[in-house]
Amino acid sequence: MKQYVYADNAATTKMDKVAYDAMTPFLLDEYGNASQPYAFAREPKKALQEAREIIASCIGAMPNEIYFTSGGTESDNWVIKAASNTNGIKSRIVTSAFEHHAVLHSCVALERENHRVSYVLPSAEGEVLPGTLKAQLDSEVALVSVMMVNNEVGTIQPIEELCELAHAKGALFHTDAVQAVGHMDINVRDLNIDYLSASAHKFNGMKGCGFLFMKNGCELTAYADGGSQEKGYRAGTENVAGIIAMAAALKNNCDHLKENRRHILQLEDALLSKLTGTGIAYTRNGGKNTLPGIISLSFPHADGEAILHRMDLMGVCISTGSACNSQDTEVSHVLKAIGLDEDLAKGTIRISLGKYNTMDDIDKIVRGLQKILG
Repeated sequence: MKQYVYADNAATTKMDKVAYDAMTPFLLDEYGNASQPYAFAREPKKALQEAREIIASCIGAMPNEIYFTSGGTESDNWVIKAASNTNGIKSRIVTSAFEHHAVLHSCVALERENHRVSYVLPSAEGEVLPGTLKAQLDSEVALVSVMMVNNEVGTIQPIEELCELAHAKGALFHTDAVQAVGHMDINVRDLNIDYLSASAHKFNGMKGCGFLFMKNGCELTAYADGGSQEKGYRAGTENVAGIIAMAAALKNNCDHLKENRRHILQLEDALLSKLTGTGIAYTRNGGKNTLPGIISLSFPHADGEAILHRMDLMGVCISTGSACNSQDTEVSHVLKAIGLDEDLAKGTIRISLGKYNTMDDIDKIVRGLQKILG
């Protein structure tokens, strides 16, 4: 098998061995349906509760505030579409113009049903400024949804301040934390958020598994009707193995958060230093307050799509923007939202580093970019 340098960790991550080992027994031996009353179901049922407790402890939540889903997209859809109908006469939703499409397309679906949605533009540095959000808030806003970390430029948002502004107007607050969970300290109590979406495959868990945090006292209409799983909010037999792997992966990342961050920052610093040393002209997007490892680079008069394909031929995996929109060759909506010059936007790539990357990977990435752009 060809050996790739994988530098697209914001798209998905390698599963941790500890997560794989944790899930295997629930695929081969303890495969019972956790909803059944007999003894063979006890171990899966117990494991689900333990996973709920582990995940809750990692984000400062209570176990009964964690709801298992198929991932961030489902969690986002659930909150955006359900919360608009659960806050009395309030009907308007406020979000940012550079959210993940799971949020934006959910909002478009609501607009087709005559719900009102307002889109806040981020700053040129990729930050949703509190003053900009405040100008959009009034007593008719039902929900504010702003992502914790932008998936393309990596900017960390001032969630606590934004949430406070939303609550001051009686609105609920949701954050798509898919790029943040497992990679930075998160305490939902300190942030005072109402809903949080997460996806296991972004923090070294299994694809097709995620969770939604819903603060006690908040309500949503059911996502799926059927059985009584997830307290009746999301019917369907649980993905026990995936949930066990998700909990193990999240705990592993949270237990090693500082050392992972330090390692990734060292790689990021080396990448930027070596790239600067080549003399290649570039601009980094996202401002100074970015999540370590998410690096959006714009090269003047270049073609990001061509860079991606030539790097791929060299065995290096990167992205030109949101991996969830890989069929669209137009300028990314994120880069448009921050007002990036069109020439720079067309020459933009995203390199996203993870804990499994090495200094050798950095050298290969820089050599590849130098060969293409030097």
